[in-house]
Amino acid sequence: MDLRSYVREVQDFPKQGIGYKDITPLLLSPEAMKQAVQFFLNQLPHQNIDKVVGIESRGFFFATLLAEKLNAGFIPVRKPGKLPHRTHREDYELEYGTDTLEIHEDAIQKGEKVLLHDDVLATGGTAAATCRLIEKCGGEIVQCNFLVELAGLNGKDKLRGYAVNSLITYN
Repeated sequence: MDLRSYVREVQDFPKQGIGYKDITPLLLSPEAMKQAVQFFLNQLPHQNIDKVVGIESRGFFFATLLAEKLNAGFIPVRKPGKLPHRTHREDYELEYGTDTLEIHEDAIQKGEKVLLHDDVLATGGTAAATCRLIEKCGGEIVQCNFLVELAGLNGKDKLRGYAVNSLITYN
C-alpha cells in the first residue's frame, strides 16, 4: 500500500502559494492508519518508550495510537492557555513571527524515554521547541516521528542531534 496516495495536496491553503498536505484521507482508512503505525513501530531503535508526545493538534492522532501500542503514556503539547495545570513554555520562531507551546510541568519524569510525533516536519521550529520542552521536563528523546516531511524546507537542520524518522518525504 502506497501511503503517499492517502495524502492529498490542497493548493493555496491556508494562503496563496501554499500546497497544503492534507492527511485526512489517510485517517479515513483503517488499513492505511494501521500501516502507518506499524511503520513507526518498526523504525524505533527499541520499544522501551515511557511517553509519547503529540504536538497540537494533528500530531495527537498517531501519537495516541503509538502510545497505546507501546504501552506508554500520551502527552499533549499545546498552544498557550489550553492546558489546565502548571506548564513549561517555549517560544519559537516562525517564518512570520513567533509562537509559543506548553507542556505540563509534571508530564515527564527525569530520565523517561520519550517519542515525539507530529503530522508534518516543515521548517522544524515547532518540533525543535517541543524537544526543548521535553528536555526541560527531564525527558530523553529517543526519536522524532513525522507522517510527512517537506524536505525542501530543511526542518531536519533544526533537529540535529535527534533521530528523525518520516513516513513520506516530499522534496
